[in-house]
Amino acid sequence: MRSLSLKSVILTLFLILTVPVFVGVIAFNYISSETIARSDSLKRIAQHQSNAAASVENLFREVSASVETMASAGHIQPDLFQDLSSLDFLAAVARGTPDVLSAYVGLESDGTFLQARRMKEGHDVHGKPLPTGTTFAHRWILPNSNGPSDETYEFLNADNQGTGTSRATSTYDPRKRLWYRVTKAADTLTISDPDLFATLSLVGFTIAAPIYWQDELSGIVAIDLTLDGLSSYLAERKVSPNSVGFILDSQGNIIANSNERTVTQNVGDTLRLTHVSEWADQLIGIVYSQRKIEGNSEQSYFVHHAGQEYVASLKPIESVSEKDWQIFVIAPMDDFNSEIKLNNRRMLFLGLGATVLQILIIWLLAQKLSTPLERLASYVESIRDLRHETVTDLPKTRIREISMLSRAVETLDTAIRSFASFVPVSLVRDLLQSEQKLEIGGSSRFLTIFFSDLEGFSDLSEKIPSKALVQRVSDYLNIATKSVNREAGTIDKFIGDGVMAFWGAPTIMEDHARRACMAALHIQKAVNALNAEVLAEGESPLKVRVGIHSDAVIVGNIGSAERMSYTVLGDGVNIASRLEGLNKTYRTDICLSHSVYKEAGDSLCVRPIGDVKVKGRRASITVYELLGAFGQGAEYEPTEDVLKLAEMSRTAFEQRVAGNEKQAIASYRQILRDYPDDPVAKAVLAEIEHYRVDEEAL
Repeated sequence: MRSLSLKSVILTLFLILTVPVFVGVIAFNYISSETIARSDSLKRIAQHQSNAAASVENLFREVSASVETMASAGHIQPDLFQDLSSLDFLAAVARGTPDVLSAYVGLESDGTFLQARRMKEGHDVHGKPLPTGTTFAHRWILPNSNGPSDETYEFLNADNQGTGTSRATSTYDPRKRLWYRVTKAADTLTISDPDLFATLSLVGFTIAAPIYWQDELSGIVAIDLTLDGLSSYLAERKVSPNSVGFILDSQGNIIANSNERTVTQNVGDTLRLTHVSEWADQLIGIVYSQRKIEGNSEQSYFVHHAGQEYVASLKPIESVSEKDWQIFVIAPMDDFNSEIKLNNRRMLFLGLGATVLQILIIWLLAQKLSTPLERLASYVESIRDLRHETVTDLPKTRIREISMLSRAVETLDTAIRSFASFVPVSLVRDLLQSEQKLEIGGSSRFLTIFFSDLEGFSDLSEKIPSKALVQRVSDYLNIATKSVNREAGTIDKFIGDGVMAFWGAPTIMEDHARRACMAALHIQKAVNALNAEVLAEGESPLKVRVGIHSDAVIVGNIGSAERMSYTVLGDGVNIASRLEGLNKTYRTDICLSHSVYKEAGDSLCVRPIGDVKVKGRRASITVYELLGAFGQGAEYEPTEDVLKLAEMSRTAFEQRVAGNEKQAIASYRQILRDYPDDPVAKAVLAEIEHYRVDEEAL
């Protein structure tokens, strides 16, 4: 599984713990706010409807009282409405209530009709326009037994001053009108259904009552009432800025509305009331259609339309008897919860801002906490891989646990570095990376063994002081260590002034022979550079001898449970050691076995020395001198002279192996003619001549 960083874990845990709480609080607040807004909207609409119903009730109560007062006056004074003087009384009644359009009386005996009424600019009477300034009129029709009756208008202004008169014949008989006949039949106060006053294009009602004299019907008094005042009332007292209110009759026709619009429609030659579903704003009809059709019951409901929510309510007006009128109110919920939504948005943004700030703070704190831990983890990784020098810049912190961990890592680094000074670095690295315990045991593996030694170390130790000697040897061992490590080798041990190393364990590698040879060339080159400095100071130079052999040996942890060593055992180790010693015989620097040449010959420049018997081994081995390497850098690339020497040595060696001693001797002597100081040719000629002398002696 992919591991997570400490910062990510801390931040994730913070988000897991806080975000749900934040979302829950916002959601709870939003839901609570919505509930409160809905409850508030219903309360406000209910209060508005109650007030509107009370206004309607007061209006009809006031007008009904006026009608009953007129009927009582006619009952008490039978001759009250017998002459035109009663017009002032009717005018007082009509002017007393703004919503009253007219007050009038019709007599049962002869059909006399007296009326006091409001006039509207733009209308005409008897086909003529109203006199200028006319706002009111007295109207009367007195029957004429000889023919058509006359209808007379007396026009008045706002100050009750006359502005003119108009007279024309009329066939109007109040006794034949619906309001008269309905009231006469009911024998009590009546309120008509909504009607259209065509002359004024207004919706109105007629409230009428009978006049009795000595238990006989003497006439009907009535008042025409318009609901323009109710429309103004609804407009002035809206539930909310964008709400719409209606007063509807039992059929859903609009009687009054808060927009104060005309609620009549022309259908052919007649006018009719506009149904609420026919309102210009289609939303009204849509919302109205979603009501529950359960008679004339009170109901409130919410409707979603075009991405917005609306609250609607229908409430019966019970005060107007037998009319089944209703108050219908629609309002967008935004009118009630806009402030709440604004506060919710503010809270959301504030919460988001606070959360972002908290995330930033948590991130900074987590970074402050995790950065030293990450550095410590990186240091531990570098310690495990042995990639760096000793740790010196451990994080400083006031957090006690991290400070303790820093000291522990520093101690661990010191311990591992110290351990690696005594145990092969590659072994320590493998142990750290594999997390295996050290156990005694080994296995057979084909690898390359390396031995090096300083020539004439005993003589050198007698010539220079011990302190300088230790420094010289340390410089050499430091060169050897770095060269072996550079080629990923394993230093087994230091044997006095000698070094034992091997390649191919604990890390398996395919080119272990080539790497061992390159390490030897590195050492040779670095020691030559060191000798140049030593010679400049007048000191004796160092000469390093190296023996390299590839063979199958036992490699592993050898020793006891208390003390063990990771090393190699076997005949191959002895051969490598003997090869290092052969350098003294042939006065060479680096000797290789044939197995090494076989493993890495293509990349090495060598020359054969000969088949040599080494101590402890009956069979002879072919020994080579390492002269350089191909493609490993200009400093190791063999020169033309070196290549020529290697070729001449190979020819002489092959002649000797083939048994052509004379040709071999001639070839080696040719080498000495071309290279007079070549120690190998001298040594091989000495061997051949010594061998021939021994044979002749026999």
